[in-house]
Amino acid sequence: MTNAGTLTRADLAESLHQEVGLSRSDSADVVEQILVEMCEALSRGENVKISGFGTFVLRDKGERIGRNPKTGVEVPIAPRRVLTFRASQMMRDRIVAAG
Repeated sequence: MTNAGTLTRADLAESLHQEVGLSRSDSADVVEQILVEMCEALSRGENVKISGFGTFVLRDKGERIGRNPKTGVEVPIAPRRVLTFRASQMMRDRIVAAG
């Protein structure tokens, strides 16, 4: 069902349509609403945990000194907030079993 090894919103909506029986339009709306809720929670600084799947975690990284690999010149890297994903143990087990 995926395109070139990538799962898309359309793939999720189609799967929802086939498995649950919602119309294609309603399925696309559900997928979109879930993604909107996740984005809004993350933008408010909240972590997003999906049981059995994983957790999207926001981390604040402090200022540090980096180095331009081409010239070797040191430059300050500004503090920033980054998003990381930690897969649940169930997800890690599934990946290992499938590989």
